[in-house]
Amino acid sequence: MSKNDIKVALIGNPNTGKTSLFNQLTGLNQKVGNYPGITVDKKEGISKLSATQNAIITDLPGTYSINPTSLDESIVLKTLLKKNIKESPDVILVVADVENLKRNLLLFSQIKDLEIPTVLAINMVDQMNRKGITIDLSLLKKELNTEVVLISARKNEGIDEVKAAIIRCHVAAKASPLCGIDHKIDPDYFTKLKEISPNYSLYQLWLMITQNNYPETVTKEEKKKLLAFKEDASKLKKYQHKETIYRYQEINKILKKTYIVDKSKATDLRGRLDRIFTHRIFGYLFFVFLLLVIFQSIFDWATLPMDLIDGTFAEISDFAKSNLPTGVLTDLLTEGIIPGIGGVLIFIPQIAILFLFIAILEETGYMSRVVFLMDKIMRRFGMNGKSIIPLISGTACAIPAIMATRTISSWKERLITILVTPFTTCSARLPVYAILISLIIPDKKIFGFLNLQGLVLLSLYALGFVTAIVAAYILNKTLKIKSKSFFVVEMPNYKLPSIKNVFFEVVEKTKSFVLEAGKIILALSVILWFLASNGPTSFDNAEKNTIENVVNQNLSDQELQQKIASVKLENSYIGILGKTIEPTIKPLGYDWKIGIALITSLAAREVFVGTLATIYSVEAGDENTSTIKEKMRSEVNLDTGKQRFNFPVGMSLMVFYAFAMQCMATLAIVKRETKTWKWPLIQLFGMGLLAYVASFITYQILS
Repeated sequence: MSKNDIKVALIGNPNTGKTSLFNQLTGLNQKVGNYPGITVDKKEGISKLSATQNAIITDLPGTYSINPTSLDESIVLKTLLKKNIKESPDVILVVADVENLKRNLLLFSQIKDLEIPTVLAINMVDQMNRKGITIDLSLLKKELNTEVVLISARKNEGIDEVKAAIIRCHVAAKASPLCGIDHKIDPDYFTKLKEISPNYSLYQLWLMITQNNYPETVTKEEKKKLLAFKEDASKLKKYQHKETIYRYQEINKILKKTYIVDKSKATDLRGRLDRIFTHRIFGYLFFVFLLLVIFQSIFDWATLPMDLIDGTFAEISDFAKSNLPTGVLTDLLTEGIIPGIGGVLIFIPQIAILFLFIAILEETGYMSRVVFLMDKIMRRFGMNGKSIIPLISGTACAIPAIMATRTISSWKERLITILVTPFTTCSARLPVYAILISLIIPDKKIFGFLNLQGLVLLSLYALGFVTAIVAAYILNKTLKIKSKSFFVVEMPNYKLPSIKNVFFEVVEKTKSFVLEAGKIILALSVILWFLASNGPTSFDNAEKNTIENVVNQNLSDQELQQKIASVKLENSYIGILGKTIEPTIKPLGYDWKIGIALITSLAAREVFVGTLATIYSVEAGDENTSTIKEKMRSEVNLDTGKQRFNFPVGMSLMVFYAFAMQCMATLAIVKRETKTWKWPLIQLFGMGLLAYVASFITYQILS
C-alpha cells in the first residue's frame, strides 16, 4: 500500500449491489482478512482510479443505518468514528438502489453529517425504464451537495465515472453536513455538545453518546464530558426519534424535486414470481425441486472430471515410483505427498458445482425468498427466518455460517442457531459422502432421469437439516434464556446473475477450500506417512518375520511384498494407535484403518479420504497403481473375507459424519462467538455421542 493511495470505504444497505461494484472496481486484486480483533470477514481490494492514482477499497458489512443493531453493523460505526488512524477512510462510497432510494438515503444522510468526503453511487439504473423511474441528476447533486453517479454494477456501466468522482472528492477534501440536525432538535443542547471538542464533527460527538462508542483518540476529559450528556436517557431517546423523522422529511423534500416514479410505464414480473416462490405450498415444493436438481448435477456433472483427476494422480504416483531412485524421499513423495494432494483436488469439481449453484441463487435474489418462506417454520423451533441464512450457508462451511448469526438480534435464537448449524452438511463432508456413495450406491437412474446417487446425497443433506431443526426444538424447550426478537428481511428484485460475480464467488470459495483444507490434508498426509512407515521393534522385524513364516512361503513375490507391507503398517506407530481404538469402533463396522481416519478427521472432516489414501498407498505393493476408489473398493474385512466398504459399513460411516462434530476450527469459532468453552464442548461430546449411537444402530440393522 502506497502512502498516496486513497482509502475508500464501500458502504450501503443490504442488496444494493455493493459486492458487484466492489468486484468491478477491484477485479481479482482482492484479499479477505478479519477486522482487527474481530472474527468478521473484511474484503479489501486495489482499484486503479487513474494512470497515477490507486485506491484501497474496503467493503464494509451491509447496514441500514449507522445506529447498529448487530455486530456486523457495529463495524461500520467503528470504522467511521476512527479519527487520524490508518484505518480511517479518506472517502466514503455509498451504494444505493435506484428503486429504494428513499430508504437508502437515510444511511447516506447520516454519513454525510459526519463531514467525511462522500460519493453516492445509485445502482441498477438499467432497471429505471422498466420501473418507470426518472432522476434529475444535476439537481440531485446540488440538493445533496455531493458527487452522485448513476451506475449499473452488473453491466459495468458508470464505473469510470465512480473512479473519477472518488478522485474529485478526495482532492476537494471538504464535506458539509446534509441535514444539520442541531438547529431542528435542540439548538442549545447541540451547541454545548459541539463545544466539547473541535476535533470531531457535531454528528460524530452525537453518535459517541447515543451509541456508547468512543474512538481511541478521544481524551479522558472529552469522554468525561460526553458521558455527562448521557445522564438523561429519555431525552436521548426522544432526540434520536426526532432526528429520524427530520431526516426523512428532508429526504422527501429532495426526492420530490429530483425523483419521479411513473408506475404506468413500469413492466414488472416480480409480483407474479413472488406469488409462486413464497407460496405456502408451491414455494416449498419449488425449493425441494431446486435442491434435487443441485444434487443430481453434483454427481452427473462431476463424475468425469473426478475420475480423470483420480486416475491422473494414480498414474503420477506410479510414474514417480518407477522412475525415481528407491529411498525415503521417493516413498514420501509417492505414498504421502501425491496421494495427499490427490485427496484434495479430486473433490474440486463437486465443490465448485455446489458453490456455483449457491452463488446463482444469491445473485438472482431467490435466497431472500427462501429466508422469508422459512421464517414460519424456524419460529416453531426456537429460531427465526434469519437462522436459515447460517443453515444454508453452512452447506459451504460452518465457520462463516456461525459468524453470520450475528445478524440475529435475540441471544437465545442466535445461540440455538450457532449450536445446530454444524448439523448442516458442509462442503467438508461432501468428499466423504461422495467417495462412500460411489462405492456402495449403484450409478443408475430412477424413473429414467433421477440419479440414485444424487438422491442419496440429497437425503443426507435433508438428514442434517432435519436434525438441526429437531435439535433446535429441544434446545428451545430446555434453554432457560429470556429474549425478544424481531424479523426483518428485504426482498430484492429478481435479476439475471452476473457472470463475473458468480465466477469470483466460485473461484474464491473453491480456492479457499483447496488452500485451507489442502494445507491440513497435505500436512497430515506427510505425518501419517511417517507414522505408518516407522514403528517400534516389531515394525523393524516385520519383514524378516513375514518371510520366515511358513504360511507365507508359497506366496508369489508380489503377494509376499503386499503381505510384508500390510504387516509393517499394522506394527507401525499409526497401526498401534488404530489397533488400540479398534474394539471401540468395531461395533460400528469399522477396522483400525478407518479408526485412524476418524481420529485425523477431527482436524477437518475431509481429511478422512486423504488419510485412507495415504494408509492404503503405504500398504500397497510396488506394482499397485490403483486409484483411491479402487483401493477402498478392494479393501477386505479379514474377519468375513468380504468387501470392507460394503453397504452397512458405508451407510454407518455416512451417518457418523452426518452427526459428528469432526472439525476443530468450528469448535474454535463457537468458543469465540459464545465467549466460553461450555457450548463448544457440549457440541463436541453431544454430537459425538449422537453420531456413535446412530451409526451403531445403522450398522447393526443393515448387517
